[in-house]
This record gives sequence, structure tokens and C-alpha cells, in this order.
Amino acid sequence: MAASNLATRLLTAGIGGPLILALLYLGPPWGWFAFICVAGAIGVFEFFEMTFPEDRVSQSVGTAMGVSVIAALWLWSHDARAMFTLLLVVPVAAMALVLWRLGDMKSAATRVAAAAFGPLYLGGGLGSIALLRRDAGADGPGFVVLALMLAWLSDTGGYFAGRFLGKHKLYEAVSPKKTLEGAIGGLAGGVAGAMLAHFFYLRSLPLNHGLLLGVFGSALGQVGDLGESLLKRSSGVKDSGGIVPGHGGILDRVDALLVTSAITYLYVLWVRLS
Repeated sequence: MAASNLATRLLTAGIGGPLILALLYLGPPWGWFAFICVAGAIGVFEFFEMTFPEDRVSQSVGTAMGVSVIAALWLWSHDARAMFTLLLVVPVAAMALVLWRLGDMKSAATRVAAAAFGPLYLGGGLGSIALLRRDAGADGPGFVVLALMLAWLSDTGGYFAGRFLGKHKLYEAVSPKKTLEGAIGGLAGGVAGAMLAHFFYLRSLPLNHGLLLGVFGSALGQVGDLGESLLKRSSGVKDSGGIVPGHGGILDRVDALLVTSAITYLYVLWVRLS
């Protein structure tokens, strides 16, 4: 079963990876933004399926809120007034949504928190990977690939280190299969991704900056991974969805990427563009 799942994962990556890279490097920035919006809509819908089960109206409204956050970041990310407005409007909209779709009073506060958190967290993370393509100039595609590598090579390093060396549980209450050895392997994978960027496809990235991004990006990306596991376990689901063969849902695939893309974009904002 494990070998079959790994083969499916590799096949999916072998088909999807070149298509994503072609869109990223050959397509216009707005094409990448449109792709992120579509993927984001699916991911946000998966989130609201878990947090607002059996409420299609709330799921649809929540999905629209998440995509709106991505669009707002794309259109007004450099306008402090717009960003402050966004931070105020989303929580108010979350309260209005739950007041409209009250349901079980005992879960109302949790649903308000989820409806505010989901669009900001998912929209912000995915919005970051859209903005990286545009705002980092000629290096934009390279920084997007760096964010992808920090997430995916960390996941790959963690998978193999955990499978062959894992003995000590990392956080069994949240993710029973994850091990401390896997987490260390994930850090090694993140550092490898940063070194690949420096030596091959993003030569403008200083090695010391890349190594720091590799360590912190991988570590915090693993927090994002655990956070999604926490969400799924508390919601009683194994996968967020089934749209990506061998990987589950969109959220299952971008749980760490939401964090690594935000960290990479913050690096571009505060270091590269300062």
C-alpha cells in the first residue's frame, strides 16, 4: 500500500510539476495569479467543509471570502489602508456569517474564529505565492520555486527520514506517524532546497540568506503541516479532500507551502526590496 501510494505521488508530481513550472516561467504574472485563485478556491472550500460541515451556504460564502483576500492582496498589497481595511472587514464578515447561519450555539464561537482565520491564513499564504511571482521582478519565478522547494523537499526529507530512521514520536496526539528524526530530515530537505536555489536557479540569493531561509522555512513549514493535521484530527477527517491523486486535497498539499511562501515573500519585502 505504501509503495503504491508513493508511486501515485511521484506520478502526480511528474505530471503536475512541469505544467506548474511552464505556467510560472512562460506565462504572464496574471496567469499565475488566476491559477492561484482557482487552487485557493478549492483549498478554502476544503477548509470550510471541515469547519462548517453540512452548511453549503457558509462553505460558499467562506470560499468567496478567501478568494477575495487573495484578490485584495494582488490588487492593493502596497496600500496600507487597504490592508488595514482587510484585517477589519474579514472578522466582521465572519461574525455576520455565523449570525446569519447560526446553527448549533455551542459551536458558534469556534465557527466565528474559523471563518475569520481561514480566509486570512489561507488567502494570505496563497496570496504570498502569487505576489512572489510579480513583486520579485525577474527573480519572481525563482523565488516561487524556492518557496515550493522549502515545503516539498522538507516534506520529502521528513518522509524518508521518518520511514527509515524514525523512532521517537514528534507530536503523537496530533500526528501519530511524525517523528523527531523525520523533523530533522525535513530540516535537511529544506536546507537542500535553499542550496539548490543558490547554486542553480536563483543565483542572486546569498548562500547565508538561503541557509537561514532553509532552516526557518522548513521548521515553520512543519508547524503549518502539524497545524493542518490538528485541524483534520479535530474535524474527524483523514484528508482535506481527494482532488490530488496520492496527496489528498489541496490543503494537504499546501499546508507547509502556506507558511514557506509567506516567509519567502516577507524576505523579499524586507531584504530584497528594502
